[in-house]
Amino acid sequence: MHNSDALHQKSGKTSFEVIYDLEDPREYFNTLGNFGYCIPQHGQRVFSELIEARRAGVNGNGTGEGRAKVVDVCCSYGVIAALLKHEIVIDDLYKRYRSEELADLSSEELARADADFYAEHTKEGAPEVVGLDVARNAVSYGLRSGVLDAGFAENLEEDEPTENLCRAVSGTDLLTITGGVGYVSEATFERLLDCMVGEDGRLPWIAVFALRWVSYDDISDVLSNFGLVTEKLAGHTFTQRRFTGAEEREYVLEELAGMDVDSTGREDTGWYHANFYLSRPVEEASVPLEALLGL
Repeated sequence: MHNSDALHQKSGKTSFEVIYDLEDPREYFNTLGNFGYCIPQHGQRVFSELIEARRAGVNGNGTGEGRAKVVDVCCSYGVIAALLKHEIVIDDLYKRYRSEELADLSSEELARADADFYAEHTKEGAPEVVGLDVARNAVSYGLRSGVLDAGFAENLEEDEPTENLCRAVSGTDLLTITGGVGYVSEATFERLLDCMVGEDGRLPWIAVFALRWVSYDDISDVLSNFGLVTEKLAGHTFTQRRFTGAEEREYVLEELAGMDVDSTGREDTGWYHANFYLSRPVEEASVPLEALLGL
């Protein structure tokens, strides 16, 4: 497959659907690398800080020692897991998966090579990461390469979670999503949170990047039903990737204008921008989001 074959225009926004469920992540990185896809790097920094903050807790009432548990929704091949658990950055992944050295390996050979690579770069105190995605091949690769501690190819938009998934997400500290809002709705969040409520009533923090032209209101409404307070990071957005061309750029600018969202200095420069939202139990939300992230 060539990069141009992986793209097609869908309702104005370019669809990368073809690259999301392959046998391994090489075409994913080959294609998205052409457009500077970088939201996982923002996720690595922000999620790592939130994991530490959740563990420390408010007034010392943190979740204690031991490995933090992260559930990554729309996990794909385990990119967020790779970044959270290892001493690497996303440019290391682009360099690796776009290299000629790995180009001729079979998917199985690549998975074995990846398992060795990640074992050599494991971060001390790395969190446990459970991945969820409808893309069965991608989740399978994340498991075979060792980046995901557990992975589930389930569609919670349409179906109730399996008992195995419910057991795996019990005791979650942080639920993350970097690019899936718009593909998944409040239905997925509600079904996951129903699984996550423990006997002590403890719920995870929910950390979400969502493109600025996608509404987060319905999701935050559902989260409030669970007693979670949602904050939107004010005055700061995060680049996701460059537009694939003029058609996509004009489509997004029109959508934002229709929402009365100012694109000046952001999308009008040729990049998608995402807002960041954090939802926490009300008793854990006394420290403002900006302070948690050092912004």
